[in-house]
This record gives sequence, structure tokens and C-alpha cells, in this order.
Amino acid sequence: MHNLIIFMRPKLYSIIFIAFLFLSTLHSYCQVLTPEDSLQVGLVNKQQTTVISGYGEAKYSIDTKRKSAEANLKRIVLFVGHKFSKNISFFSELEVENALVTGSNSDETTNGTGSVSMEQAFLKFNINPTTYIVAGLFIPRIGFINENHLPTTFNGVDRPYLEEQIIPSTWREVGVGLYGQVRNVQGLNYSVSLTNGLKSANFSSADGIAGGRQLGQASQGLNLGLSAALLYYIDDFRIQVSGYMGGSTGEEKRVADSLQLNSGPFGNPVILGEANVSYSKNGLSARAIGTIVNIKNASEINRAYANNTPETMYGGYGELGYDVFYNKYHNAKALIFFCRYELVDMNAKIPVNGIENDANRKNYLIAGLTYKPIRGVAIKGDYTRLMTGDFNQALIVTPFPRQVFYYKNNGFVNLGIAYNF
Repeated sequence: MHNLIIFMRPKLYSIIFIAFLFLSTLHSYCQVLTPEDSLQVGLVNKQQTTVISGYGEAKYSIDTKRKSAEANLKRIVLFVGHKFSKNISFFSELEVENALVTGSNSDETTNGTGSVSMEQAFLKFNINPTTYIVAGLFIPRIGFINENHLPTTFNGVDRPYLEEQIIPSTWREVGVGLYGQVRNVQGLNYSVSLTNGLKSANFSSADGIAGGRQLGQASQGLNLGLSAALLYYIDDFRIQVSGYMGGSTGEEKRVADSLQLNSGPFGNPVILGEANVSYSKNGLSARAIGTIVNIKNASEINRAYANNTPETMYGGYGELGYDVFYNKYHNAKALIFFCRYELVDMNAKIPVNGIENDANRKNYLIAGLTYKPIRGVAIKGDYTRLMTGDFNQALIVTPFPRQVFYYKNNGFVNLGIAYNF
């Protein structure tokens, strides 16, 4: 992680260029395949020219306090990959969320709550059997879920809440990345990427930096984002540390100047660091992660946009699971019982011109099961308990009787199905 601070020194572009040259000279044994790579396995193993694949998930949830329920087709993703040559391939994921964007219902036009977006669209250039470069819209290696977010690979109907709120999965941007392994250290992998930055006008105390992702849609400003990760496989453990630093003004210079914000590549920086570890053996699995986000100039962002941006956010979770079918089926079929505890503090530190809201300090307790009748299909169920602090009454815009009652302690019963092929 010490190397992550080099971008804070002068001659930024020279340092990045030298780092890329240095890392590209490292060698090892083979490219690392992750669960997400099941989408491109046809191009790698079967030597096919074009591969079509995909994944999806649906959810039914009951709010035990409000006595309400919701059914939702959360996402459907279509993967298309093409191999131009032995060393150059293309990968793409087209995603539809929440089933309907716009459409018709009988004779009336219906506006949906869904979205259509490119989740990934990049070219992959193999330098050698152990090193490759990606360029285009891609997902940096940060946390567990951001890079490996197939719904059949994690327990619980929903993605871990920390990796939606603190680390805003799925976080993709346009840029270039270098991936490989370290010479003479079996199982030690690295990645470094340079992408466009964030847009702080869309930060908030409730959603953190999630709204500031530009996601490849005509990103504005000169902001850049630099991320790097070390990933180590040893015995039955997977250990990772990663970091991100990026500018967040997201405006052209004349606009940034009018708002008195720094428009440089790393102006109004967002710094994120995380470490995670997982263990799996004989049906027993465990994972833990901790992450922290710092927005040094949160007060300047609040002055410009009045969006109540926090200065510091942090979170962590631990999970245990056990596959009762493991001894008989060895992952060909699985029935996993699991429990997870998550702590998420979106308002760990608020600048002097911000408004604190204890409702953004959250504790989650999740317990449930995942049944996999066959590889690529998962049937899930869980109970989630959410406990928070008090909601700040100063933030209530619609007073009683239109005000919706806030529950500090609430429970949810979730059922879901998921697939990937």
C-alpha cells in the first residue's frame, strides 16, 4: 500500500508512466481467473471466436414493520465477448435494472424505475501469459463484490450493504488498467488502473460517493482516478488490499473556478482504502472486509453544492457460512447456511457546514441460506435486521401528516433467485 501514495508527489504523469513500465516487466505463471471470468471462459478455454453469456436475479421482499412487500426483477445482464486474435479480445456487459425503463400498460404510457446501461465494454490485450492490459469501460479491483458480482457467488439476496454504500458496486469508469502477477511469488497478483474521476455535485450524506460515479456517460472535467490492488492466494486464503484516489470536481475549469473548486486532475480528492480476506475449505467459508473513505475538501464541496457531503465514511463486515452438502457433492450442488454482521457509518465525520444524521449509522444482521441445485443457479432466502440511530428532524422536508415514519429498528424477509451461464 505504501506505493499508493506516489501519485501525491510532483510530476504525476511521469510517475504513472514509469509505474506502468515497471509492472509490465513482472512475470509469473498464469493469468488469474475470478468467478466473474466465467462470463469469458469460452474465449479462454474453448477457443471460440464469439461467446454469448449472462446473469440475472429477482427478489421478493417483505418489510415487517410497514407491512408491505415488493417484487422486483433486479437486473438482467447480457455478456458478449469476441476474440479478434490470440492476444486481443473484446468484452461487454449490457444491463437492464428493475425490469422497465419506459413502456406501455394497456392504453396508458408507463414510466418505469429501471435503467439500461453498459456495465462493461473494453478491449483486453495480452502482453504475455501472465500480464494483460484492459482499455475502455471496465471495473477496477476494489473489495469483494465490485469485480466479482455474479449473484450466484455471494450469500444473501442483496449484495452486502457495505459494498453498495461505502464501496459503490458496480463501480466502473472509462480508462486503462494493467493486470498481472509478481515474479517468484506464487499467487501474488497486482493491478493498477487510471480512469476518469468522480463528480462531487452528486455526493450526499446518505449515499456517499455513489451518485458521483460517472459510469462512462460523457464524463466531464479533467478529473482522474488512480486505483491499485494486491491480491494474494495462499493455501485456502484469498487476501487483498486496494486503494483509490481520484479528483471529484467533475466540471470544466471555468465552472470549477466560479464554484471556487480545484479543477486539477486530483482536485478535491476522494481517497478510499480497503482490505479483505476470505477462507474456504471443506464446506466452511468465512470472509471479512474493512474500508474507509475520506473526502478532504468536503466543506468546499458543501459550500458549492449544499449537498451535505461527509468528510469520512467507513464500514466493515464479517460473514460465516457452511455448505451442508459439501462432503457429498463437492460444490456441484450446495446448501449454504450463513450469517453476516455489517457496520456502515456514512457520517463518521461531518464538516462544519454539514448536517449530521444518525440514521446514516447503520448495523445490519443478516442470516439465511443459499441453495444451488446445479452450478450457475441459486435460490436464496434471508432475514435482515437493520438498526440505526435517530433520523435528524431538521432534514424532514414534508411535515406531518405526509411525513413517513422512520423506524430505527426494522426487519426484512427476502427471497430471491439468481443465475449465470
